[in-house]
Amino acid sequence: MNEEFKTILQNIEKSLQKALPSGTNEEWQFRTFRNISDSVTDQHLANLIKPCRNLMDLGGKRWRPLLLILTSELCRESGKKSPLSIQQTYDITPLVEFVHTASLIHDDIEDSADTRRGKPAAHITYGLDTALNAGSWLYFQAPVVIDSLDASTEFKNQLYALYTQELRRLHLGQAMDIYWHRNPHLFPSAQEYTQMVHCKTGTLASLAVQTGFLAGGATPEEALKAGTIAAFLGEGFQILDDVQNLTTGNPGKKRGDDIVEGKKSLPVLLHISENPQDKEKISELFKKAGSEGIDSPAVEECIGILESKGAVQKALEKGKSTIIENINALVNFFGSAEKSKSAKMIIELFDSMSQFKKPDSK
Repeated sequence: MNEEFKTILQNIEKSLQKALPSGTNEEWQFRTFRNISDSVTDQHLANLIKPCRNLMDLGGKRWRPLLLILTSELCRESGKKSPLSIQQTYDITPLVEFVHTASLIHDDIEDSADTRRGKPAAHITYGLDTALNAGSWLYFQAPVVIDSLDASTEFKNQLYALYTQELRRLHLGQAMDIYWHRNPHLFPSAQEYTQMVHCKTGTLASLAVQTGFLAGGATPEEALKAGTIAAFLGEGFQILDDVQNLTTGNPGKKRGDDIVEGKKSLPVLLHISENPQDKEKISELFKKAGSEGIDSPAVEECIGILESKGAVQKALEKGKSTIIENINALVNFFGSAEKSKSAKMIIELFDSMSQFKKPDSK
């Protein structure tokens, strides 16, 4: 990663630390809770902060806040008059990273996952009740950065409306995913899968891009159009994540844990649509893997079936083509991207993300 990316990431980390400090201070407490009694101790606050802060400190690509910053610059380079300064734009990056972090805490609870980013999941470390409450709180903590923004009421209301809408969509996508993975014999259509992914994964990319566009001076209509493109980018990366789970394994996870969790990923759906005779067999392997855990022979047997007819490779090609098509649409949103510095950085960002990482990487 070049020095420009490193500088942007450093500024993002400063904004995340300011919005969610490792240790509390009076200014942060007042922004968050207004007036609270002295009987509220640091330990009480730590039950909210530590599960969230520790997960963020374990790493993560930070590509969503990066995309927010780069798309705001894309708008400025096109001649848009930005309602925010560059520093103010950094200040609102927690909107997307906090939502992502909160969703991971809840995901791991709902999936009964033991690890995240190579460490015990938050509910394992802190207990189910504390992790659940902290993750929920972080959804509400994120828009404090809107409260603190020195901007017009109209602009802040736009951000609030966008933020709450995308959160509702996020939970709809999660509801669809839970409904399917709780029943090993239930397989959605490819169209249902696409809609689930656009809500569950695509909505965070959409939130990042729409927020970036609004911060960069684009109209709400332009932001919405760009957000739709970003949702397809989210779909592409979810497909690549599905494929990586069945091949090298995702960072901090073991290969095939989607099968243990009953995830109806695109490789599974493609295989069953072309080989319906395997549906019952795959259902039984899902059920067995869910009962026996990640070391169950059912995991590798199921992966072998999915690889045997090319479903994994087809999903990989689908993911990559979706990303390429929509990156081009995004960077050329205001015309040719040839002279745009931010456009080139967006392309570089997604190109690096499209490459599979080793399972033990962060």
